[in-house]
Amino acid sequence: MSKVISIGEALIDFMPNEESYIPCPGGAPANVAACIAKLGGQSQLITKLGKDFFGDLLVNTIKAANIDTRSIYQTDEANTGLAFVSHAENGERSFLFYRDPSADMLLNEHEIESDWFEIGDILHFCSVDLIDAPVRQAHNRAIELAKEKECLICFDPNIRLPLWKDHEEYKSIINKYIDYANILKISDEEIEFITGIEDEAKAIDELLTRVDMVVYTKGSEGALVYTKNYSVGHKGFKTTAVDTTGAGDSFIGAFLYQLANSQVKEEVVNDKARMQEILKFSNAVASYVVARKGTINIMPTVQEISDLLNQCLENNCSGKNK
Repeated sequence: MSKVISIGEALIDFMPNEESYIPCPGGAPANVAACIAKLGGQSQLITKLGKDFFGDLLVNTIKAANIDTRSIYQTDEANTGLAFVSHAENGERSFLFYRDPSADMLLNEHEIESDWFEIGDILHFCSVDLIDAPVRQAHNRAIELAKEKECLICFDPNIRLPLWKDHEEYKSIINKYIDYANILKISDEEIEFITGIEDEAKAIDELLTRVDMVVYTKGSEGALVYTKNYSVGHKGFKTTAVDTTGAGDSFIGAFLYQLANSQVKEEVVNDKARMQEILKFSNAVASYVVARKGTINIMPTVQEISDLLNQCLENNCSGKNK
């Protein structure tokens, strides 16, 4: 099985609980790594944390999740990043970040080791740590090494507008990094902002001139995969959303877990029927996660997803395939 390497922020999400907040280890790249590891895959996280209570909490949580921690640094130059999360009635969330700077922003290119990457691995990253800070150069170095080792590169913009004063600059940076990726994971809430194209089909077509695969998530309506040769979708599973914080991360984590678990990735990518099964499994993982509060600590096992799929088969709780 190949390894999935996530680079970017690991932070503490403060989740609302009645009249207080509960600290929950999170951060999109860390969530993806945790999902893969909990499913039984090999995952590694590249990040920098503060030498503080929250950094220690994250390190211990990440180790307990069986994520490879050899590429996690700690520094006393900045604190671990924090994010306060608020929820609407439908489980959708908004974020208030405290990171000026946070330790993850200080990860630098000289700390990225070439022997972390092996042929056939997958590199995954998001846009939160593509800010004008040393961590952007660290991403550039990781991408360079991944390409040298012929790794697949997956980019999930995971847009967080409050972190950027200049949204046009943010859009430009995202589009620059799309061109480095083989796989782009993008949501229905992000596609028009990123492409500037209102028509969904035209936006997808434009993106496919730049990447090999677009993984297009549509929240409760499921997800689709577009390649230059086919498109396929799965409508997801009916569930009551409690907390959508880790939904997209768990989905792409499950997606990449299945790709990494394939001996010949190119055959899987070109197999429409197999890709539909991958979407079904990934939607089931996301459905499991949104029905619970938390992120890293509530990622499911393969057995739990197998049980969920069997239950849905009995109760007809899944949407129709497209």
